[in-house]
Amino acid sequence: MATMESLIVTVNRIQRACTVLGDHGGDTNLPTLWEALPSVVVVGGQSSGKSSVLESIVGRDFLPRGSGIVTRRPLVLQLHKTERGLQEYGEFLHLPKKKFTDFSMVRKEIQDETDRMTGKSKQISPVPIHLSIYSPNVVNLTLIDLPGLTKVAVEGQPESIVQDIEIMVRSYVEKPNCIILAITPANQDIATSDAMKLSREVDPTGERTFGVLTKLDLMDKGTNAIDVLEGRAYPLQHPWVGIVNRSQADIKKNVDMIASRRKEREFFASSPDYGHLASKMGSEYLAKVLSKHLESVIRARLPGITSLINKSIEELEAELSHLGRSVAVDAGAQLYTILELCRAFDRIFKEHLDGGRPGGDRIYEVFDHQLPAALRKLPFDRHLSLQNIRKVVSEADGYQPHLIAPEQGYRRLIDGALNYFRGPAEASVDAVHFLLKELVRRSIAETQELKRFPTLQAEIAAAASEALERFREESKKTTLRMVDMESSYLTVDFFRKLPQEVEKGGNPTSSSVDRYAESHFRRIGSNVYSYVGMVSDTLRNTIPKAVVYCQVREAKQSLLDHFYIQLGKKEGKQLAQLLDEDPALMERRQQCVKRLELYKSARDEIDSVLWAR
Repeated sequence: MATMESLIVTVNRIQRACTVLGDHGGDTNLPTLWEALPSVVVVGGQSSGKSSVLESIVGRDFLPRGSGIVTRRPLVLQLHKTERGLQEYGEFLHLPKKKFTDFSMVRKEIQDETDRMTGKSKQISPVPIHLSIYSPNVVNLTLIDLPGLTKVAVEGQPESIVQDIEIMVRSYVEKPNCIILAITPANQDIATSDAMKLSREVDPTGERTFGVLTKLDLMDKGTNAIDVLEGRAYPLQHPWVGIVNRSQADIKKNVDMIASRRKEREFFASSPDYGHLASKMGSEYLAKVLSKHLESVIRARLPGITSLINKSIEELEAELSHLGRSVAVDAGAQLYTILELCRAFDRIFKEHLDGGRPGGDRIYEVFDHQLPAALRKLPFDRHLSLQNIRKVVSEADGYQPHLIAPEQGYRRLIDGALNYFRGPAEASVDAVHFLLKELVRRSIAETQELKRFPTLQAEIAAAASEALERFREESKKTTLRMVDMESSYLTVDFFRKLPQEVEKGGNPTSSSVDRYAESHFRRIGSNVYSYVGMVSDTLRNTIPKAVVYCQVREAKQSLLDHFYIQLGKKEGKQLAQLLDEDPALMERRQQCVKRLELYKSARDEIDSVLWAR
C-alpha cells in the first residue's frame, strides 16, 4: 500500500503544479484539481497565536510580526520533508529558482510581496502568496494561513475590513475538502472564540475541525484548560491540541524554534495539570496528527479525485482536438494546411446549398415567392390603360394613321411592357447574391478548423466575395439579355392566332372609325396583355435557370478557384501570415496542453503511489 508520506508528497506536488499553472478550471464545469485536493486552513482571531503555531510546526522563525493585522494576504505554505543533513531553504512561487536560506529574508519577502499588492496601508488582498519550505524538521503538509478575524476596523482600515476578512476566510473553510485548524488562546473564553464560532457554522458536525488551544502558559494562576483539552467544555470529533508559544522574551533573545519545541515538551511533561496529556500536546504532535489526518482524508477522496482527473483529461483532449494541431513551419506543409482548411470551408458551403445544412432553401424561396410576387406587381395596368394605349398608338402612327393594324403601336407597347421585367430579373440576381454571401459568412463561422486563423478567414471571405461579385455580374448580364431577347424578336405565331374583327360581309374590317374606337384600343390592350403574360410565364421559368447556372452552380464549382491560383504564387512568409493564429486561441491551446500534462502527471503519480508495495 502507499505510505502516508508518499501520498501527501504526491498531493503537495500536484498542488504546487496547479498553482504554477493557475489551474482555475477554464471553461469546464468540473471543479479544479486544486479544489478537489484536501488542504489545512489556519483560522483564528488577531493575536490568537496563529503565527507562532505555524512557526512551531515549521521549526523556523519566518513570519512577519507586529500589532493589528499582520497577515494581510493568504499564505499558502507547502512543507517538504527532506533528508537529514540537507540545508533548509524557502522558495516563493513569484521568485522561482531563488532559494532563501536566511529565514529572516523570507519574512522580509513576505512583507514586501504583501506591500506590493496592498501598498503600505493596512488593506487586505485575497491574492495568495505561495511559499514552499524544504527542511528535514518538517512533515509533508500544506497549510494556508489567513488574515486574523477581527471585530472592529482600526485607523487606516476601511469600515468593511471586518466583513472583507470574514468573506475571505469563509471562501476557504466552506469547501468540503478543507481541514480547519481553529486557533483559540487559552486565556480567552472559548465561547467568544471567533475561530470556533465560524468553524461551527461551516462545519456543524466538527468532522473537519481541529481545535488548537494556544498560550496555555499565560493562563491565570490556579486555572487550567483541562475541560477544553479533554473535550468536555467544547467537544469536537478530533481531540484538542494544546500549544505553548514562544514567549516575547524568547523572541527578543532570538531563541531558535528547536529550543522552543524542547521547552514546550518540558512544559507539558512537568505540568501537574497537563502531564497526563503530554504525549498528545505540543506543536510537533499537532503537525503529526494533521499529517496523519490529511493522509486519511486523501485516501477517502482518492476515488473522487481520480474521477475528476479522468473527466478533466477527456475534456481537455476533446478541446485540444477542437482547437487543432500547432501550425507547421514548412512552407509545403503550410500550403497543404491552407488547402485543407479551404476544402473544409467549401464542404460546409456546399452542404448549405445542397440541403445538408439550412440556408439553400432560401434561394428556392427567391424563385418560388419573391420573383412571382415581383412579376405580379409590375404596373401593366397603368401601362396598358386606354389613355396610354391611345397615346402610344397615335404617336407611333405619326402624321399618317395606320391602315389596318397599328403594328408600330403594338411594338412600342410591347417593348415598354417588357422593359419592366428588367427590375425583377435584377432583383432576383441581387437576392441570390445576398444569400450566397450570407452562406459564405455562415460557412466560415461554422468551419471549426478556421476559427484559429482570423487572417485566413478574412482572406477566404474576401476571395469568396470577389468571386460572388463576378458571378453576379455575369448572371445579371445573362438575365437581362434574356429580357432583351424577348423584346428583340416577338413571337409572330401568337399574333397570327389572335381573332380579328370581321365585317358583315365576312371581310376583315378596314373602317377608319372602328380603328379609333374605344373597343379597338381595348382589344389592342388585351392582346398586348396576353402576350406580356406569355413572356412573364417564360421568364418566370428561365430567370431562375440563368441565376442558378451563373451564380449557384459557379459558386459550387469554382468559388475559390482564383484564390487557389493566388495561393500557388505565395512565398513561405506570406503563407505563414495566413496561418497567423488568434493569440487568444494560441494561449488557450498552450494552457490546455499544460493542464493536460498536469492532469496526466497527477494521474500517473497517484497510480504509482497506490500500486507501490
